[in-house]
Amino acid sequence: MSGAMEFPERFNMAWYFLDRNVEQGRGGKTCLYYKDEGYTYREVQARANRFANALGSLGVAVEDRVLIVLPDRPEFAFAWFGAAKAGAVIAMVNPLLPADDYAHYFEYTRAKVAVVDESTLDRLDPLRETFRHLKHLVVVGRNGRHPSFEGLLESASDAFTNADTHRDDPAIWLFTSGSTGKPKAAVHLQQDLPWNTERYAKQVLGIREDDLTVSVPKLFFGYATGSNLLFPFAVGGATALFSERSEAATLFDVIERFKPTILTSVPTMIGAMLNHPDAARRDLGSLRCVLSAGEALPPELDRRWRERFGVEILDGIGSAEMFHIYISNYPGQVVPGSLGRLVPGYEARVVGADGLDLADGEPGTLWIKGESAAVLYWQAHEKSKAVLRGDWVVTGDHMRRDASGVFWYEGRTDDMLKVGGVFVSPLEVENCLLEHEAVAECAVIGYKDADGLVKSKAFVVTRQRQGDDALARELQEFVKRRLAPFKYPRAVEFTPSLPKNDRGKIDRRRLEAAGPRSEDPARLTL
Repeated sequence: MSGAMEFPERFNMAWYFLDRNVEQGRGGKTCLYYKDEGYTYREVQARANRFANALGSLGVAVEDRVLIVLPDRPEFAFAWFGAAKAGAVIAMVNPLLPADDYAHYFEYTRAKVAVVDESTLDRLDPLRETFRHLKHLVVVGRNGRHPSFEGLLESASDAFTNADTHRDDPAIWLFTSGSTGKPKAAVHLQQDLPWNTERYAKQVLGIREDDLTVSVPKLFFGYATGSNLLFPFAVGGATALFSERSEAATLFDVIERFKPTILTSVPTMIGAMLNHPDAARRDLGSLRCVLSAGEALPPELDRRWRERFGVEILDGIGSAEMFHIYISNYPGQVVPGSLGRLVPGYEARVVGADGLDLADGEPGTLWIKGESAAVLYWQAHEKSKAVLRGDWVVTGDHMRRDASGVFWYEGRTDDMLKVGGVFVSPLEVENCLLEHEAVAECAVIGYKDADGLVKSKAFVVTRQRQGDDALARELQEFVKRRLAPFKYPRAVEFTPSLPKNDRGKIDRRRLEAAGPRSEDPARLTL
């Protein structure tokens, strides 16, 4: 690709994202902000080198897994780059998970070393003896039983020569969202993350040395690992981290304090910030753009955001299998309601049920091709064969491409509802409902009635108005007037909030399991 870096055979991604900044004279630049702390590139490199040396002293060799279980704080970056320098394979999980989930991840990754926050020990210590492959639990913060991250860094040298890895060596596992069953790891190579960075971050986002990033999703999620750590570091930029839970008020405070130029977000938080009572008084003037991914961005939210804050949202789609965004709106070329165009270097097909390519305008399953694709799912050979088909990745996303090359999201292939023999897109109904002044959030799912027939149901969070039978009927009529009449939700349920997973997406599986379905126009509790 024109203008993109070519990666030599002997290649370590820590050099690409971190060490180059020191080599190119940016060692003294502050690149990482956290609370009242600031770290320069040289300081981050020194701490990463120390941790790489510490991993060697703990018996970690090239290709051994290192599991990172940390909130967004500087130690995450030190551990991530240190593990990369050592040639270890990085795996990252949420530090807020329940104990049973940790039991799965520790067994599944077979990590020799895990770097965890002190806040996780109440869940991890009772399980410690069951972690058959783990040699060392390294703790950030106070603890009396395990090696201290701070202590290891203090006793290690800050000089380190990166592991002599090949560009095709395994480098990182990125976990799928796990909508069905336990999340699986998509295995990526040393060149995969830099390859996408060269194309999406540089050629689409246009990230620059003077950019500073802030993220709603946390760093354990590949979407944020890229946009809030790796992308700014790849161009000598900076990031600001916060370990608190991502809530609207917190985001406003962080933006006003650190003055970021790029905010990585998700539609749920975009809606929450718009609906916050102080939204009109908060200052987002430092932002030049907002990134949105993870779930579809309703056009109504996009319109309200631009009217309120005057900042462009670049909606796009990516996946753990491809590392990051491969279809995106471009700055100054946003097509509201769409996912935009292919990122340079990627190719796409829209495929029908018969496996043949569809004409423009016809919806089908998106297949994507690009050199950032994972090589396999760990311990999932059949799934690997079903999804990773030669150079192509079968995404499971229902999509159509128009004649101008713009892609439009129709929902997940397995989320499409067949109501009365006709397919209905939950996303289309959700976008319609969000245009109603009383609706703050909504989600549409399928359920079976007493006769076993599939019907659609809307879960609705109201803005201020009381959710009752009258409003339920009003919303149903609202959809009938704007969409084909058969697409209206047969049931409407009002709820104070919608369940979210650890990536900020609406958790539809929990909605589907929320209890018996009713044809009543409104039930007031979830």
